[in-house]
Amino acid sequence: MGISCAKKKPVRVPPAPIVGAVEVGIASWYGYPYHGRRAANGEIYDMETLTAAHRTLPFNTWVEVTNLTNDKKVKVRITDRGPFVEERIIDLSHAAAGQIDMVQAGIVKVRLEVISPPASSEAALYAVQVGAYLNRSNAERMEKTLKLRYDNCRLVRRDGPTVLWRVLIGRESTSEAAEQLARALRSEFGAAFVVRLDETGGDGL
Repeated sequence: MGISCAKKKPVRVPPAPIVGAVEVGIASWYGYPYHGRRAANGEIYDMETLTAAHRTLPFNTWVEVTNLTNDKKVKVRITDRGPFVEERIIDLSHAAAGQIDMVQAGIVKVRLEVISPPASSEAALYAVQVGAYLNRSNAERMEKTLKLRYDNCRLVRRDGPTVLWRVLIGRESTSEAAEQLARALRSEFGAAFVVRLDETGGDGL
């Protein structure tokens, strides 16, 4: 029997996005039931981080999204694929949609512009979210209790139509280290998942 010498097909690498490239169309946003599931790039999707889904832009591309009905802007990182609905060009996370006041409307006309990655993205830090509260006092009690056991425990405020107080643990330099921490915390908290500290949509307190 002869040995097959068929050549392997070359792997197609998506072209690098051109900074300044613009696209105009309809944006939507997504949250549950995708929250906590794995996104197309392998990360766990957190609807309270500033991320988005796009059909063709390479993962980790940064775009500035402008709501053309009110000129509000938000910068997001592409981590997922979609939206798979005709005429829609981007699916924003809940946090990103909140920053440009489109949560209630659901869909709006937007302008996308590819931008250079923020300086902080070169040295990303990761934490694990173990709770989220509408009531700040409840979040502070949780934080106080956890600080007795975890050095890097803090609150992060997520602004939007509804303010949310998020309890984070850890300050890891790699997503792998943060995921290891998350696995250890899930036995106690259940829905613990990794978030990027520079994409939490608020400032650590």
